[in-house]
Amino acid sequence: MSRRARVMLAAGIDLAATLLFVLVGRGSHNADASILGLLTTWWPFAAALAVGWGVTAAWKRPFGILWPGVGVWLITVAGGMLLRTASGQGTAVPFLLVATISLAVLLMGWRAIAAVTSRWHSNRAASADLPRKTERYP
Repeated sequence: MSRRARVMLAAGIDLAATLLFVLVGRGSHNADASILGLLTTWWPFAAALAVGWGVTAAWKRPFGILWPGVGVWLITVAGGMLLRTASGQGTAVPFLLVATISLAVLLMGWRAIAAVTSRWHSNRAASADLPRKTERYP
């Protein structure tokens, strides 16, 4: 996969993760199902995610768990909450806690899964390249 494709994939997964967070949250509160309502809830997190990508230079290591993963997560949560406050949306403490935990799982979880599967594939490929030991019988 090309570097550009990896960056686009990672950015797409991060955007999808924030959208999933919003969809599940809105669904659990029986919020209106309109596109406008969804976008009103999602935009602060999507905008903060973009800032997180910029601050951490996530395009350099888009699949990195510790960096940029942790940085993107923290900036997405903090920025999303600041933007929600600035736009008159709620930021109650329980919501802050749920958002922090949920976005940690979503934004760093897929990176952890990618790292494990990448190592697994690398180990399989490396073992396939090793010469096989054959037994000799006299």
